[in-house]
Amino acid sequence: QVTLVESGGGLVQQGGSLRLACKASGTISSIDTMGWYRQAPEKQRELVATITNGGSTNYADSVKGRFTISRDNAEKKVYLQMNSLKPEDTAVYYCNAEEALKFGATFDYWGQGTQVTVSS
Repeated sequence: QVTLVESGGGLVQQGGSLRLACKASGTISSIDTMGWYRQAPEKQRELVATITNGGSTNYADSVKGRFTISRDNAEKKVYLQMNSLKPEDTAVYYCNAEEALKFGATFDYWGQGTQVTVSS
């Protein structure tokens, strides 16, 4: 069982920055990919960025060049540095951890979410 707890959300003006953090606890030895997703009102949850245990990253086109995902395996934390924020970045941001199971299956763990609001 893995528990994820996010922090760092808040209200920021357009062009500002925020840093989200996610702390994982529990049996995380089987976790490879961790990442951030977001969900705006009346929209589907979407991928923001992911990072593997080895440090390979993947970003949504909408955040490339503005957001940076990083990971501290010793501290069991994943971070999302968000710069040049835009009103369209407003959403609830969720931390995700993907557990590798047998036969190629995976299981997703989710945090409770943290609100990010960007004012224009």
